[in-house]
Amino acid sequence: MRGGGGPMLLSFRVANHRSLRGEQQLLLTPSYTADGPPGAGWEAVPVIGIFGPNASGKSNVLDAMLYMRNLVQGSLRESEPDAGIRRHPFAADAAAHDEPSTYVVDLLLGGVQYTYGLSVNDAQVVEEWMYSYPHKVKRTVFHRKLDEYSYGEHSPHSMRQVGDITASNVLYLSVAARSKQMVVRPVYDWFAGLLDRSLAAGRFSDDAAMTGAVDRRGYLERLTRLLRAADTGIESAELVEETPAEFAKRSGNVKSADGYRGMPRKYLVFRHRGEGSTFSLRLHDQSLGTRALYEIGIPVFRALDRGVPLIVDELDSSLHPYLSAQLIRLFSDPATNPRGAQLVFTSHDATLLGRIQGEEVLHRDHIWFTEKNEYGETELFPLSEFKPRRDENRARRYLAGRYGAVPIVTDDLFAAALATRGEGDDDSSGAPDQEGQP
Repeated sequence: MRGGGGPMLLSFRVANHRSLRGEQQLLLTPSYTADGPPGAGWEAVPVIGIFGPNASGKSNVLDAMLYMRNLVQGSLRESEPDAGIRRHPFAADAAAHDEPSTYVVDLLLGGVQYTYGLSVNDAQVVEEWMYSYPHKVKRTVFHRKLDEYSYGEHSPHSMRQVGDITASNVLYLSVAARSKQMVVRPVYDWFAGLLDRSLAAGRFSDDAAMTGAVDRRGYLERLTRLLRAADTGIESAELVEETPAEFAKRSGNVKSADGYRGMPRKYLVFRHRGEGSTFSLRLHDQSLGTRALYEIGIPVFRALDRGVPLIVDELDSSLHPYLSAQLIRLFSDPATNPRGAQLVFTSHDATLLGRIQGEEVLHRDHIWFTEKNEYGETELFPLSEFKPRRDENRARRYLAGRYGAVPIVTDDLFAAALATRGEGDDDSSGAPDQEGQP
């Protein structure tokens, strides 16, 4: 939102989650204010791209953010008494299983900064806290250590009752939000709005859930424009209801106890350009790239419309770099992102670090890297650590290893692994291999 009033993630910290052993921080406050669009008023960058080799922990950074979201939303609903907490501590060190996992966000909500954090072990919530900073002055909303609570002088007295009914394996924030404690709702609502690509139900299919989302939210026209602009050959799209015969065939073997067979479904039909005419194809008949663009289009539109973050693992999966760049620019441009939505993604595509069609895709403070140290621990670090010039060829420097975070491949061993058969594999008879035979 112009003027900096939109909800934005300022930073995320995590420790002891999967390959993230020691505390790692993803910082979204701008390092180069001159790189940002003029007049946007954003207090945080709208895009973060995380790059690195396979198995370096890129996806684990996003997984930690989504784990925190899911715990906030689901701890009250899903936790059984004395059932503990499901988590994912660092696996390579046995000591990590005896230590808590910690997650902290700094948020800007309605012009007020908030800090919310939690530490959990396998049995319970070890610590949980929330602070707000109205007029840049720190206020304690609540602070929990195990089952002991303290509150700030501005916190409503009714919050103390929430502590009395919060189980040891349930987050206080989850209970307080459901108990209509409005002082915590901005933070809870931010987590509730956090989107990821998997929320587009029915990935790479045209099932009823995804088609219904297109129908109810009016996304069909926008998706069609997106697909047409991507030169997919699609001219138009429409929702078509299945015929009585199709409905009868589909629902014939699906009948509930009361005999109800549901309602006829709608499905998407795309009209493609042909030689002198057009022809129709369903979604499952489209190319992998077209389906990928369709699938990611819905959460992108949701994020931009609501001004909320979108988490995407492997943004470039099945997409041409130009299309990935266009999606990134939807978030980078205040004209298409007036509410300050944020995109946090991982990618292997080094071309996104440079220029595509003469335009810079990512600014210097949009770029982060991951690599693993000798102990298998992920280290997360920004491009800004290397003090890059604005005009340097970042894609070339990255591929040359100047920033680290590239795979170390021993060429001879790699080639030998692919080209050489092991001893005993030689078939002196010259007969073709038979499945299941040595």
